[in-house]
Amino acid sequence: MKINSLEEQITEHAVKYKENHYRLAFSYVKNVDDALDIMQESIYKAISSKNLIENPNYIKTWFYRIVVNTSLDFLRKRRKIDFVDEEVLTSLDFGKADDYGDFDLQKALDNLPDKYRTVVILRYFEDLKIEEIAEVLSENVNTVKTRLYKSLEKLRIKLSDCEEV
Repeated sequence: MKINSLEEQITEHAVKYKENHYRLAFSYVKNVDDALDIMQESIYKAISSKNLIENPNYIKTWFYRIVVNTSLDFLRKRRKIDFVDEEVLTSLDFGKADDYGDFDLQKALDNLPDKYRTVVILRYFEDLKIEEIAEVLSENVNTVKTRLYKSLEKLRIKLSDCEEV
């Protein structure tokens, strides 16, 4: 049996889990094209920095970390850009709106700070274990548990507010 090179392993992982990584990127940027750009940039970063991965068994968490960091970098850069007037944007918009399954949940997630939202998304939408999330975020396991607990607490409050309206 032929052992694949590290570059091939990264490529196979990126292809196999492309939907998961895309969803994660989209959860940050809320735009199809931007999420695809983040995916492309993440794959480029992963392949070009393959020598930094110490153990090929950790490609999964390593790649998630790259997607999270690339998404956050994108958002930081976007905050520095002056946006076009809303009227101009609506006059140029010919596409259809993105369809969210649960708008209240999406809105509540959007209102969480990045560090809390990331933990919830990785745990419940990407089904990562607490230990994997800690590795992706380079945080202590107890820190991740605390953030997850606080996130869920904040979401409960936000969602109960939505139900009362």
